[in-house]
Amino acid sequence: MIVEEDQATIERFADALWMERGLSRNTLAAYQSDLRALAGWLRETRDRGLLAARRLDLLDYLAQLAKRHRKARSTARLLSCMRQFYQHAVRERWMTEDPSARIDAPRIGRPLPKTLTEPEVEWLLEAPDTESPEGYRDRAMLEVLYATGLRVSELVGLEPGQVGLNQGLVRVVGKGGKERLVPLGDEAVHWLTGFIREPRKDILGERLCPQLFPTRRGTGMTRQAFWYLIKRHARTAGIDKPLSPHTLRHAFATHLVNHGADLRVVQMLLGHSDLSTTQIYTYVARERLKALHQKHHPRG
Repeated sequence: MIVEEDQATIERFADALWMERGLSRNTLAAYQSDLRALAGWLRETRDRGLLAARRLDLLDYLAQLAKRHRKARSTARLLSCMRQFYQHAVRERWMTEDPSARIDAPRIGRPLPKTLTEPEVEWLLEAPDTESPEGYRDRAMLEVLYATGLRVSELVGLEPGQVGLNQGLVRVVGKGGKERLVPLGDEAVHWLTGFIREPRKDILGERLCPQLFPTRRGTGMTRQAFWYLIKRHARTAGIDKPLSPHTLRHAFATHLVNHGADLRVVQMLLGHSDLSTTQIYTYVARERLKALHQKHHPRG
């Protein structure tokens, strides 16, 4: 059970996070859910609220979750949430001491992102039937996705005004409303120019659509619909790897790093706020080199 006092504290914290860091609604909702669960547990088992919690309380709570076989990654996210909350509480003088200090996060292995080889990307790009307006649209979308590393939500939300074909740039509005400029490259500009000239008009007819990539219904494509298209084109291309919504985004970053791109440049192109998020691609590149060595070197 969560009391009004704890709920008000959580809401103040969420408002501060939104103002200071521009976190997405989903992230804020996850933080609030975690804190409400902690607040309810503290009231039921310790008879005190969030702002009266002690270090031992938090350790006991994490231990209880571990007994329920909660995954280490989920526990690490929860601890990060608690740390941010209690650090904020101390800064705002709601508390004098941070009870989450000196609590170690669980050690977790970092999963490697699923990606495609460069030949597989070429097969995927060439899979749509560009003789049809929809196939031409799909090819243009895939070319833009691989050329820019956009998130799928960013791609389907693109509007014509965000694309500068003469400059070869796309203006992306990413997480937290942050904007970034990403180069398109010649191939993506070529396919986008062709798509806007004829196939887009064929798909829309007399209708208007604010999104750059419409459907026959005259509305913008959804993430789910585009992801279905990628899987269909992957089957056509003979790619039987398990794919994720970020597969081409991961391929974009991995291939840049493989060809010597500076990690901070890749960070800016992807729109990562923290370089540590981007560093996973250096590990992917090292693993690829090791695999090639083992396969081709006589002492591998």
